[in-house]
Amino acid sequence: MTTLQRDNLLHMTRDGWLVSNGNVLASAELATSHTDRGKGLLGRNGVAGAMVLERTRWVHTIGMKFPIDVAHLDGDGMVLRVTHMAPNRIGAYVHAAARVVEAEAGAFERWGLKPGDRVELRE
Repeated sequence: MTTLQRDNLLHMTRDGWLVSNGNVLASAELATSHTDRGKGLLGRNGVAGAMVLERTRWVHTIGMKFPIDVAHLDGDGMVLRVTHMAPNRIGAYVHAAARVVEAEAGAFERWGLKPGDRVELRE
């Protein structure tokens, strides 16, 4: 394996489906590398589905072009906290969070996503 191939494997997102209570909420990108988690949705004009950031307890929207909904999930996929973040804000650190789901503002209301729900990413 070349260095370029190894770097591409370390810095990629995987696609899947965000599912809650047996219902598909949206398509999702899973960001697992440090680089992908750090970038998140920065530089985009929007997102059709969701971005799942593994090993993340807080996010920011500094430099974002659009407002987002943010859900902090524990290790079992339970939604601990749901917030709406305008661009150029720093979000709360949620110590018990294992991952974060980001989507365009209003998505969670449309999906009915709220604290206490269980969410999973199916690849």
